[in-house]
Formats: sequence, C-alpha cells, structure tokens
Amino acid sequence: MNEAPPKTIGILVFDDAEELDFTGPLEVFATARQTGLPIEIFTLGWPRREVHCAKGLHLVADHTLADGPQPEALLVPGGMGTRPLAKNDAFLALLRQKLDGADWQLSVCTGSALLGRTGLLDGRRATSNRIASPFFRDSAPRATYVDDERYVRDGNIVTSAGVSAGIDMALWLVGQWFGVELARTVQTRIEYFPEPPYADAAD
Repeated sequence: MNEAPPKTIGILVFDDAEELDFTGPLEVFATARQTGLPIEIFTLGWPRREVHCAKGLHLVADHTLADGPQPEALLVPGGMGTRPLAKNDAFLALLRQKLDGADWQLSVCTGSALLGRTGLLDGRRATSNRIASPFFRDSAPRATYVDDERYVRDGNIVTSAGVSAGIDMALWLVGQWFGVELARTVQTRIEYFPEPPYADAAD
C-alpha cells in the first residue's frame, strides 16, 4: 500500500512581517513533523528570498513566492509589511494565484487583510488583529469581521487574530489533518498552555 503524500505547508515571508505570526505556526508544524507526521514545510519570500522582519530577524526563504512550489496550505502572516503589499497589484495577483492553488488558505493577524485584498474573503467570515480592524475592514469590505474568536474557519479558509493566535490555528489544523489526540501531543510537546501573568485586570 502506498503511503499518503505529505501535507505541504508554505509560509509567506516578507519585509516587516511579524516574526511570531509565522514562527508560532512553524513551531507547531515542525513539532508535528518531529513526531513522525508526514509534513513538509517551506518558506516563500517576497519579492526575494532574503527578508528583514519586523523585530529585526533576517532570514533567507527556501524559495521566492514566484518560483516556489505550490503548497497544500499557504500561510500569510501579518505585520506592518502588509500595508505596502496591500497596494502592490503584482504581489496581490501572484498571491491570489497561489491561494487558489492551495487546499487551505491560512492567515495570522493582518495577513487576513492581504487575503481580503485579493478578493478571497468576499462573503466570508474572518478575523484579524483587533487593533488593526480598520485596516482589515478597508481591505476586506465584503467580509464579515469577527472580533471575539482566536481563529475563524470559513470553509477551507482559516484566519487567526493577533500574533500568538496563529499557534491556536496551527494546532487546530494539525488536529483536522491527523486527529485531535496527535494535536494534543504536539501541544504538550511545545508546552502551549497559556497562563499569562496579567490575564486578570486585578493582577
């Protein structure tokens, strides 16, 4: 019996992308791979492989967005770099092409604004970083904005809220692909049981 092909995950990176938007989900998917699950991960840089992220991380992507392979799941992070990209017609056309070729379209934070600018979110429910909701609403005027969920699934489009919410989204997707118990194993391995010290206003 032939084994099922691995799930392929492409992560878009660009100048001024917010690091945790993509490194959080990357940690989840890579840990799932370490447990033996069939997952391949690669990064797609725009417009070149070398990018300079929002908090100072410099990295070289595996491929450019233009030349890279088509992933089964494409993840679009947020960050201040989404603002100029939302006005870049060449980028948006290529992004829509890659999104259309993916079985799953994922975003973190203001990455959903880029999905909105391609028209992908028309008639869909979606979320983004709360503090960037005006940018999202302007970029996705035909979408229904959800402001009280960590991630929102509408069909095979999954958008997550600000920064750390991408971890929740990635764990959910691992559960969809491979089962809830395996996703819980990944969650345990990365010790993702948030208990922030100042969660309560009284703390």
